[in-house]
Amino acid sequence: MSGVRVMVVDDHPMWREGVARDLAEAGHEVVASCGEGRQAIRVVAAARPDVVVLDLQLPDISGVEVINGLRTAHPPVRILMLSASGEQQGVLDAVKAGATGYLLKSAGLAEFLEAVRRTAAGDPVFTPGLAGLVLGEYRRLAAGGDHAAAATRNAAPRLTDRETEVLRLVAKGMSYRQIAERLGLSHRTVQNHVQNTLGKLQLHNRVELTRYAIERGLDD
Repeated sequence: MSGVRVMVVDDHPMWREGVARDLAEAGHEVVASCGEGRQAIRVVAAARPDVVVLDLQLPDISGVEVINGLRTAHPPVRILMLSASGEQQGVLDAVKAGATGYLLKSAGLAEFLEAVRRTAAGDPVFTPGLAGLVLGEYRRLAAGGDHAAAATRNAAPRLTDRETEVLRLVAKGMSYRQIAERLGLSHRTVQNHVQNTLGKLQLHNRVELTRYAIERGLDD
């Protein structure tokens, strides 16, 4: 993938500038840099980033409010949380609101840059330990057997055998690259299958797709 268009949102100027510098040196384009959530929501549609690197704790509004605002203002955007906190509820709230991934600020530079690349490609990316937390929560919700999920299941659009096969591997937390290697497909073909499946199911990202798959027991 060529350089990713990134917006950085963090209320600490030195940290924000450092992240922007690291991204630029890695060949990405930093299209905007903000210190407050409301400011980020105002500029995201004009800046048109592929990825927003977002701190969970901002001085004006909550991280969940920022995620909701960003996705409303610029629906194609993917959001990578970069936070000092790995507190369980904060992680789950961010993911449920639509964050694609969640990385702790203790991550190394190479891990961060790889997370930005994978987020732009649509892969859910989590600091080790947090992926299990998120999948565990989705399994708990699925086991709750709520009636809305059952109704959705009964009315689910028909997927092709290949789309279902890809969906099973998504539910296991595999990246596009890993799925492509497993099935002998190109990275682009896997992306196309995932995008087609998202469209059929009227879902927005791979996190929602993973929950859908787990609700149907496709992660076994």
